[in-house]
Amino acid sequence: MPSSFDLFSGGTAVTDFDTSVLDLEIEENVDLPGAFRVTLPVKVSASGDYDTVSDPRFGPLSNIAVTAQAADGQAHCLIDGFVLAQDLHLDAGASASTLKITGQDASWLMNMTETVREWADVTDGAAANTIFGDYGFTPDPANLDDDSAAHTSDTASLMQRASDAQFLRDLARRSGKLFRVFCTDKPGERTGAFVTPSVAGEPALMLALNPSDDANIGPLQITWDVMRPSSVTAQQLLFSDASGEASGGETTASGLADLDAKNLAAFAGQPVSTLLTTQAGDAETVALRAQSVLRESGWFVRCEGSTDAVRLGAIMRAGTVVQVNSAGSLHSGKYFVWSVRHHITANAHEMKFVLMRNAVGAPSPGGVGFP
Repeated sequence: MPSSFDLFSGGTAVTDFDTSVLDLEIEENVDLPGAFRVTLPVKVSASGDYDTVSDPRFGPLSNIAVTAQAADGQAHCLIDGFVLAQDLHLDAGASASTLKITGQDASWLMNMTETVREWADVTDGAAANTIFGDYGFTPDPANLDDDSAAHTSDTASLMQRASDAQFLRDLARRSGKLFRVFCTDKPGERTGAFVTPSVAGEPALMLALNPSDDANIGPLQITWDVMRPSSVTAQQLLFSDASGEASGGETTASGLADLDAKNLAAFAGQPVSTLLTTQAGDAETVALRAQSVLRESGWFVRCEGSTDAVRLGAIMRAGTVVQVNSAGSLHSGKYFVWSVRHHITANAHEMKFVLMRNAVGAPSPGGVGFP
């Protein structure tokens, strides 16, 4: 079965446009808002006006969603968000006129008001779940896993002076978490995630580059960069400690499982250390801040490539783990899908992806191989 897609506005499928002229671009990313662009034809209506331009289904903050599926039959909701801008191109006779509609995922709702708020006696995950609930988003069950200590009013409460989205994005980075709002299967079912990257478990997809007859992806561009810290020394005087002794020490573990045999420190062969100071009410928070630095710096391998839904037989999603085969002993193995840019037309569903990795493989005993 070839790939297929559906465009929704306000939860209702948009069926009155010729799908041969629809063009959809969607980007999902684990640490940035999801975005979309829909290109529609423009025609002159019976009243002499341009029809698509004034269509309320594509007006400011109207709800747009896109679902798609490939040969495996699994339905995916790639985006569920809101229209933020229009770009109109008018041509003589309107035959070549187009309207480009752009927007972001439902996390945009969390950007519309800046707030000053004190969070006391709650953990980071509990604060995130409360905020998600304010917007009707279902909190991800993993939001409370690997959580922070409670920010208590008698030591150091958590202060918010930003929009809810910016607050959670900054908090996620300090905690080594990923913040995003996404849909999985159906439009309208939105999940609020404030989670540790999930790198365990079996890969969702197998990506093969060789032999060429069995390849289901195009060329890969793989880079590694060891100019980043693999050790953090964090020391800080605590609000709750009157002894005057600094809390903290050296941290070399990110708390994430390595995706292969050699992590950053092992591959580089020599540690790179950095110093960290941070406001904290307890030693656990100091350790968490140090750990978050190592999680971010630990993604030292980047893999870029492309495929399409027919060739792959499935749809790749950000936030999943995939297996890359036939890329040599160093670079074959599991990768975390950081972002996917979908380009969907009536004839194809192309996917450009960015994969990240916090480890590389060990060389094969007989030299470089192609596992």
